[in-house]
Amino acid sequence: MPAAFLLALGDLADRHILGILVRSLLITLALFALLGLALGWLLAGADPCAAFGDMECTLSATTGGIGALALTLAAIWFLFPAVAIGVICAYVERIAQIIERRHYPAAAERARSIGVGAVAWLGLRSALRVILYNLAALPFYILLLITGIGPLILFVIVNGIAFGRDLGEMVAARHGDRATRYAWLGETRLSRMLIGSAVTGLFLVPFLNLLAPVLGAAATVHLFHRRAA
Repeated sequence: MPAAFLLALGDLADRHILGILVRSLLITLALFALLGLALGWLLAGADPCAAFGDMECTLSATTGGIGALALTLAAIWFLFPAVAIGVICAYVERIAQIIERRHYPAAAERARSIGVGAVAWLGLRSALRVILYNLAALPFYILLLITGIGPLILFVIVNGIAFGRDLGEMVAARHGDRATRYAWLGETRLSRMLIGSAVTGLFLVPFLNLLAPVLGAAATVHLFHRRAA
């Protein structure tokens, strides 16, 4: 796993990989911007106090906008990893092609295209899996609050499992038959979880979180081919 990450770090210098990094980041931020606009439209003129009886506190356009901004920032904090991984799904095949042609030319010749439909399904399933895993772990996050660092450790483990599974499925989908892919997924469960956990850790660090999805995808490509070799 360390070797795969070191190779992935080197691949970040490739201008094609950098282009994918910038495009995926812009798309991710655009999605959150659209969310903010939608929230602003919904909140302007809304009366949240109506839910508590006869109270009235209709939001103006300004207060609605402030509320929408606060909710969008909260969404970025909590949902950025899930959305970023979902978006990078659209580019995993391109990332794999670039890395395979550079490091594993024989495998690049044998690889097959995943297809737009499969890519969209993988991306949607990835984002939903991350959200559902964290919702399932929510009671344990709360219980571990008394430990201080417990929720953070659990967060890294839970998301490491989810990201490792997602990235592994995306990369393996280009090679071999179903039985071969599932065998590889079983053999590399721990290594993929470690890559996923490292990606999760990067998501917690400002600025480095922007590199996390591309770095994780590249490391998984190297893991796949180094194991296959």
